[in-house]
Amino acid sequence: MSLNWGLIGAGDIVRRRVAAALREAAHSDLLAVTRARADLVETFAREVGARRWYANWRDLVGDAEVQAVYVATPVHLHAEQTIAAAEAGKHVLCEKPMAMDVSECDRMIAACRASGVTLGVAYYRRFYPAVVRVRQLVDAGAIGEPVFAQMIASEPFDPRPGAPRYWLVQRSQSGGGPMADFGCHRLEVLLHLLGPVRRVTSVVATVALDREVEDTAAALLQFERGACAMVAVTNAAAERQDTLDVFGTRGSIRVSALNSGEIIIRAGDVERAESHPPAPNVHAPLVDDFLEAVRDRRDPAVDGSVGRAVAAIQDQIYADTPSIR
Repeated sequence: MSLNWGLIGAGDIVRRRVAAALREAAHSDLLAVTRARADLVETFAREVGARRWYANWRDLVGDAEVQAVYVATPVHLHAEQTIAAAEAGKHVLCEKPMAMDVSECDRMIAACRASGVTLGVAYYRRFYPAVVRVRQLVDAGAIGEPVFAQMIASEPFDPRPGAPRYWLVQRSQSGGGPMADFGCHRLEVLLHLLGPVRRVTSVVATVALDREVEDTAAALLQFERGACAMVAVTNAAAERQDTLDVFGTRGSIRVSALNSGEIIIRAGDVERAESHPPAPNVHAPLVDDFLEAVRDRRDPAVDGSVGRAVAAIQDQIYADTPSIR
């Protein structure tokens, strides 16, 4: 028996990956879609292979045959749409970041719990084979005790007003700049690798771009187990970066580009290379895990508590610079 999906949102990620993942997964059916542009919703539905379309997302949520909803809208809508879907008895897989702040996350979690539905958050990097392998190596003590980790992500991005993704630089809709947009992915990976965070300090700034959210940010984290980590993100640098490094008392693990999955492991005088590329559609393992969670009545690997933990760190990061957020 397939799980019938309703998809809210028609952005770039939906078109490139999400719709295909929902449509092509085993025991999954992309039944219905909705988007903000009502005049284009039928065309969008036909493009992604959905059999129904709605001009208003509330009508999709009210469709009795929709069993799960994928929320892929600007961040300021996540809480409202997730809560409405949960109250209608739908399971919810919500795009990252989960919400604008921790208080919204708490409301989303409470609504899903009260309705007995599954809540997941789309931190798909959790399922990257390279990240899985790094976690295995860290847990096995292959590099000794973790001491320091760093993730650097640079993605040039400066949309003009009217561009489809312009909402990402509007604070009221996105919640922040690159730290909110893709820094959250890096925070989730580090939480997965190193556990809960004890302390957060940050620098959040507009360095080179004229906009109301930051173009560059860095956060220093200390984890409850003692290790420290740094996350640095920017939209202002020309060069693209997506690195992960973990340094331990007896060695190190370096991933020069997460999307390639090439790993260098050093332990003592021994160095070796491994290759663990991601799935062709990086959303597919996320959707597969969510479907299994619903079927098996368990929590998904990336549930609401994970989304909340990331939001709590981001709240602390932006608290030091309220004028930016």
